[in-house]
Amino acid sequence: MDSFHTLYSHSFSAFTLNLIYLWKYSIINALTPILRTIKNTIVKKKEETLVEAAPVHSGMFFNYNENLVPPYQVIVDTNFVNSSIQNKLDLHKGMLDCLIAKCIICVTDCVVGELEKLGHRYRMALQLVKDPRVKRLTCTHTGTYADDCIVERITMHKCYIVATNDKDLKRRIRKIPGVPIMYVANHKYAIERIPFSITSK
Repeated sequence: MDSFHTLYSHSFSAFTLNLIYLWKYSIINALTPILRTIKNTIVKKKEETLVEAAPVHSGMFFNYNENLVPPYQVIVDTNFVNSSIQNKLDLHKGMLDCLIAKCIICVTDCVVGELEKLGHRYRMALQLVKDPRVKRLTCTHTGTYADDCIVERITMHKCYIVATNDKDLKRRIRKIPGVPIMYVANHKYAIERIPFSITSK
């Protein structure tokens, strides 16, 4: 008798579990198309609200800084050159695509010196900045940190765009009105809008 009760109990439990499973399965099947419809509606609304920003011609720089005219002089730092290599970007073509204008790539003596000190690992970056098409900017100082040199130069001569991915250098440049910043993002070059005035970014 006990064995009968045990068998009955097991059979009942299995039957109950099957019923619960079927009930859940039927609810999921019923809800799936509804949930899919809701999801598609949300995605469609998001796509409708997204508006692709039109590319801005580099001529906009002239409105903020009359010293910035094509061909644009772009000072590159160690960080930017290295990021370009890592993202397999050609400096000249990348800048042309970004600014829609001819550019003169510039490098300071101290940036070249910095790359030389970094050794074999940065040999490709050093070759790039020593390319005859790259304009060498002579430094008159001695023992100055490359970032300090760039900041001092653009403070005195606001005719440059600075290409860097260095966060600290970017922050310092943003405090100087009228100096655009170029950087590497999403495997291409991008440029920040010029601030109207000095900011504390």
